Amino acid sequence: MAGVYISYPFCAQKCTYCNFASGVMPRELEQQYTEALQSEIQSHHWQWTPQTVYLGGGTPSLMDPAEVLSLVPGKPWAEATIEAAPGTITLERAAAWRHAGINRVSLGVQSFVEKELRRTGRKHTAQSVQSDVEVLRRAGIDRINIDLIAGLPAQTAESWEQSLDWFARLDAGHASVYMLEVDADSRLGSELLAGGLRYGAPEVPSEDQIAGFYERAVERFAQIGLARYEISNFARQGEESLHNLKYWKLEPYAGFGADAHSYENGIRRQNVETAAEYVERFRTGASACCDSSPACPEEERFFVGLRLSEGIRPDPLDWTRWDEPIRRFISLGMLERDGDRLRLTARGVLLSNEVFQEFLAA
Repeated sequence: MAGVYISYPFCAQKCTYCNFASGVMPRELEQQYTEALQSEIQSHHWQWTPQTVYLGGGTPSLMDPAEVLSLVPGKPWAEATIEAAPGTITLERAAAWRHAGINRVSLGVQSFVEKELRRTGRKHTAQSVQSDVEVLRRAGIDRINIDLIAGLPAQTAESWEQSLDWFARLDAGHASVYMLEVDADSRLGSELLAGGLRYGAPEVPSEDQIAGFYERAVERFAQIGLARYEISNFARQGEESLHNLKYWKLEPYAGFGADAHSYENGIRRQNVETAAEYVERFRTGASACCDSSPACPEEERFFVGLRLSEGIRPDPLDWTRWDEPIRRFISLGMLERDGDRLRLTARGVLLSNEVFQEFLAA
């Protein structure tokens, strides 16, 4: 199942935890970016017809996606998702999305607790998220994902339970739970690494607490019929993200826009990271691609495939090549074998980066 990813890196505000190449930028740049994006899509040589489309960012819900989507073949797609910031959805906007072919919305909620939201710079409330969900359903969009982050400043076991309670109340069919990433690419991450006090850094929960929040989410979602099908993703049967599944199953996709990635014909490509550089490449007639290299399926199958709860089915050469790390991680209780399948255990999920790195380096 082939797909398309469209990057729109513009936001109304920059959240403290965000480590993406997105943010608040001049309106003029946004207009130039849209023109460059349309040109890149128009000039693409389609070797297959997309079955899924994903508009990510940034906050692509701030744009009118109709013109950009009209350039992508395959409508109606099996799945077309747009990421949206809570509090920005109107019935008119949602109806326009539906008309443009969008049938799934991913809401960047992150938390339903006001104290946690204000620490990150988010302006929505639990009530505004509830209103957004109601509006989307009235517009005929009932496939809804809600993003949550485990590890936000001031988050406690009690407040995490409040967010999980709200999720259950809204009855969405899909959830994504991300454990807070600490790196220098976000303001909060930089502050944590420097031992600073801004952005609520001293109130970030410990790694053990964050792992506990994640495990509690797994329990709560199971109780309401959402199974974990990938490390960070949970869904009712039939509501899994078709687009995201292709990343973990090494299926082809074409990426357009700043910092977009593509995987076609065994080649991985990446566009330039920032919107300004992307527009400059377009202005000078240069390719937006800044990196291209052959994929390595024998390594990537483990790195991405083991993220799935179903695991992977290694071929005979894989079992031989990776015999030592497989045996070691099985003995450590991080991998388990079920016939010809290999998958992460519950413990392995929490230590997945350690497992993945071993296979890349072996």
